[in-house]
Amino acid sequence: MFAYVLKRILLMLPTLLGVLLLTFVVIQFVPGGPVEQYLAEAKAGMAGHGGGEGAGMAYRGAQGVDARRLAQIKALYGFDKPAHERFLQMLGQFARFDLGRSFFQNKDVWQLVKEKMPVSISLGLWTFFISYLVAVPLGVAKAVRAGSRFDLVTTLLVLVGYAIPGFVLGLALLVVFGGQLQWFPLRGLTSSNWEELSWGARIVDYLWHITLPVTAMVAGSFAVTAMLTKNAFLEEIRKQYVLTARAKGLSERQVLYGHVFRNALIPIVTGFPSAFIGAFFTGSLLIETLFSLDGLGLLSYESVIRRDYPVVLGTLYLFTLIGLFTKLISDLCYVWVDPRVKFD
Repeated sequence: MFAYVLKRILLMLPTLLGVLLLTFVVIQFVPGGPVEQYLAEAKAGMAGHGGGEGAGMAYRGAQGVDARRLAQIKALYGFDKPAHERFLQMLGQFARFDLGRSFFQNKDVWQLVKEKMPVSISLGLWTFFISYLVAVPLGVAKAVRAGSRFDLVTTLLVLVGYAIPGFVLGLALLVVFGGQLQWFPLRGLTSSNWEELSWGARIVDYLWHITLPVTAMVAGSFAVTAMLTKNAFLEEIRKQYVLTARAKGLSERQVLYGHVFRNALIPIVTGFPSAFIGAFFTGSLLIETLFSLDGLGLLSYESVIRRDYPVVLGTLYLFTLIGLFTKLISDLCYVWVDPRVKFD
């Protein structure tokens, strides 16, 4: 076991390096970098002040920026160095878990992630728990009643929910329950007077705000888990040990939850760590934009659009590292759930 874990950890290093290198190389060929955006914003700012002859003479942006000023801007963003030096410098920072500083928000990437994470945690954890609490019992019930009307109706509903994009469903919920009926708020995680409310009122206010976005995310997320649970139970129910347990006179409940349940949930439990960790760092750009929620999804999108490379690469490094370790934990869960699995 120790040798296997050590080997996997060593294999993470080239994987992480490859992800960072590929992204860094692609970034070098993307037009409209931070220097160009800085110059464009400067020109737009000068144009917004009106354009008399004096303004045109005072600002030479129309004729281009002089070489000295351009060199200062490049040095400000670190582009005065060759690409390979910047890449090695970035690796040195990441090795110390220094994710850098945002070009445009003037904050550390760590600070930005911590500021945006509460929104993403709220969406992710509620989606995760509700999905598992609904999907697993539903999958077991579908397996027990396979082929019945209940199975057909629930399968249809699950597939319809899976087929409807979360953004479309969220928009429909927002229009109907937020706009026409006005049962739920249209934006944000809390009300403007949240600080003035009592603890009980704060909980109610928070749940009131989170209902629509979580519903939009949950509708399609538990379909895969429910169908996977059903198929796993059906496969186990047909095995010989189930017939033996029934022949011994055990009740159907004892057979299902005493014998079948553990074996059938192997694919579900092994995916549990990645789903749980992903709940902390999940970012649904469309849902966050639709409900005006400032989370990690919106941060990633804005950093790509504005070419805020420290945020792009810093968050990529952090999430890739978490993903690799989560995958290792998921694989180790196979041994915990099924002792028959041997890594050697």
